[in-house]
Amino acid sequence: MTGSTESSTTPAAACCEGTADPAPAARPARLWTVDEHLADVLATVGPLPAIELQLLDAQGCRLDEDVLADGDLPPFDNSSMDGYALRTADTTGATAAYPSVLAVVGDIAAGAGELPKVGPGQAARIMTGAPVPPGAQAVAPVEWTDGSTGSGQAADAMTAAVEDEEVRVLRPVSDGAHIRRRGSDVAAGSRVLEAGTRLGPAQLGLLAAIGRATVKVRPRPRVVVLSTGSELVQPGEPVGPGRISDSNSFTLTAAARDAGAIAYRVGGVPDDVARLRAVLEDQLGRADLIVTSGGVSVGAYDVVKEVFESYGGVDFRRLRMQPGKPQGFGRIGAGSGAGAGGAGVPLMALPGNPVSAYISFELFVRPVIRTMLGAADVHRPVVRALCPATLRSPAGRRQFLRGRYDAAAGVVEPVGGADSHLVGALARADCLITVPEDVTELPAGSEVDVVLLGG
Repeated sequence: MTGSTESSTTPAAACCEGTADPAPAARPARLWTVDEHLADVLATVGPLPAIELQLLDAQGCRLDEDVLADGDLPPFDNSSMDGYALRTADTTGATAAYPSVLAVVGDIAAGAGELPKVGPGQAARIMTGAPVPPGAQAVAPVEWTDGSTGSGQAADAMTAAVEDEEVRVLRPVSDGAHIRRRGSDVAAGSRVLEAGTRLGPAQLGLLAAIGRATVKVRPRPRVVVLSTGSELVQPGEPVGPGRISDSNSFTLTAAARDAGAIAYRVGGVPDDVARLRAVLEDQLGRADLIVTSGGVSVGAYDVVKEVFESYGGVDFRRLRMQPGKPQGFGRIGAGSGAGAGGAGVPLMALPGNPVSAYISFELFVRPVIRTMLGAADVHRPVVRALCPATLRSPAGRRQFLRGRYDAAAGVVEPVGGADSHLVGALARADCLITVPEDVTELPAGSEVDVVLLGG
């Protein structure tokens, strides 16, 4: 439920603590630290199995292999300009007043197969990307010639070919000028991309350039996001008494995509056991991870815990943090179990208050997605900064306040208050200011840890 309070009396499952599972009444209540919970969650997930994908289907994925070039790139010497392929000795001393006059022996377009041979006193008209003909040592750009017009410097366009034409070269051309040498970009056998590289447009272009049609990658995890609560209405629908718009599913779906996942948003699910179970069963087939918000506290209508606990593999616990104290995590589906490598689909059940849900995602769900991707940068970057405001926090809780970070000044300013419903302040924030569990007040000017959210 989106409006639920952040409290819970359900203790952590003993199986996640490495001990036997006693009767529920015998389990002592426990408050987990943020670090303990995160480590416990990450111990149950790993990179998704690698698959072979077509290039465009692999966009956003990370390589599971080093990629070696089978051949040279460029695969042959080619011209970088429209102009004339020639021997450099024939242009020695050339000027506009006393040009070198060369016989044009042919035209070479990009993709040409048969090439004319360039001998002394000869040149071949050549287009950008066309192979350099035998005998040629350089290319004179068309602007350095009369373009075979016989009337001074040519414009930057080639004229139509004519028989028995000549070209006047107006300046000397150095050896190798305007020629892209074979293998000058990529040499055959060289490693062009390392395992773990994220495939963006430039990387996909390189793979295509070296002739790769498919590539072995860690796929992007498919994340199903759903929010629960009978009070939810979809944006654009009338908001009656006691109702609110479902913002969590949009926030968390966008956050999952930002983390690199393929995310599917499921609209608000009412507080109904049968309905929630039906939705989950319907979504299990397309999910590598399920993320829910709402219904993890002790509210009378919090059916999420009832449904998830019926699967037998989900643990609900309380954390020493604010906001985001109640959390649920485990696996659901056939043969579900919370152990690493266990069957079933991993599930992260987040609190329903909007700020609590988002911060919980950033701290716990994002690292899971990044781990599934095989990414090296699993966590958001953390920097130290000075805070000019006095900060207060409940004893024994790690406080995450919203803020704006000025990198140039090394200063962070709080945005809004600490309440977990302030979405307006959250939208203005670009970082989280951390107050440790053992600190209740930090005086103005203190140095704090800052979790950067941007980028």
